[in-house]
Amino acid sequence: MIADPKVTVGVGNVTFESGCRNNWHIHRDGFQLLLVTGGEGWYQEEGKPAQFLKAGDVIVTHDGVKHWHGATKDSWFEHIAITAGTPEWLEPVTDDEYSKVK
Repeated sequence: MIADPKVTVGVGNVTFESGCRNNWHIHRDGFQLLLVTGGEGWYQEEGKPAQFLKAGDVIVTHDGVKHWHGATKDSWFEHIAITAGTPEWLEPVTDDEYSKVK
């Protein structure tokens, strides 16, 4: 995390074990950038097909967009998340939803 109180952007290095994903969530009054650094993962916005991610991929999530991200079933996944605004954590991505990702 950035320790300067004048900087209102969070930076995190996030690692997921295979099959692990976060909950659906929305970023309020801000955005999120995901810089994929390793492994294989998924990013999905509500109502859209999931996007397969690998090292070098970049995702931009705009204010108010409901989404989730995480590892594929067979690989770990790592990204740097740069986030402005406040995340609103929602319901888990169900096993049924996750099993349909292709």
